[in-house]
Amino acid sequence: MRLEVDIHKTLRSANRSFQLRVSLQSDSQRLVILGPSGAGKSLLLKAIAGLMRPDQGLVRVGGVTLFDSAARLDLPPRRRQLAYLFQDYALFPHLNVRQNIAFGLRRGWLNPRPGANEPVVERWLDAFQLRAVAEQLPAELSGGQRQRTALARALVAEPRALLLDEPFSALDAQLRTHMRRELDALQRSLGVPMLLITHDPEDAELLGDEVVQLRDGALVDAEESFHGRD
Repeated sequence: MRLEVDIHKTLRSANRSFQLRVSLQSDSQRLVILGPSGAGKSLLLKAIAGLMRPDQGLVRVGGVTLFDSAARLDLPPRRRQLAYLFQDYALFPHLNVRQNIAFGLRRGWLNPRPGANEPVVERWLDAFQLRAVAEQLPAELSGGQRQRTALARALVAEPRALLLDEPFSALDAQLRTHMRRELDALQRSLGVPMLLITHDPEDAELLGDEVVQLRDGALVDAEESFHGRD
């Protein structure tokens, strides 16, 4: 995945301001942005996804320009074809696993029917070993099953890349280790380009083929970005 980002965003609140200034180019299939809370990691991910508009700059993924302030181009999130996985997975609590996955194919806000049988959804149920829990609600799932359901919903529309926002931050240490390994195996088997943000160096070590560090809204030691395991 070719990722090109060169953006500037200033946020102001009362007497405080925060500046996000990031210039980054990467061809990695597994890119990790590592940094502490408040570094601007989520802002950067949202700018790429189209959930936050930079003041100026450029965002290009896979050779496709998603944002260009000079050209007055700002594609809406849906047209960017990027899958965004939130920290808490954001599953719909009133929809079962099959419906949650099918929602990723929807253009509007109508819920998929409980018994809907769409071939692409059925394929992801099998691929992520979710068929046995297809009729269950999110509250009835294990942590791993919830993550796989969220990933299946994100991937069902065949996105250009997968964006993950601190996917393990709310988990205890034992579950975090298990989920980290599961995501590693899933991404390798699917081959979908992945951009993950995290404050945890262990996430970066296992999941990052390329890792860059963000501090106070800017990349630091970019030339010394380290490589994780192949």
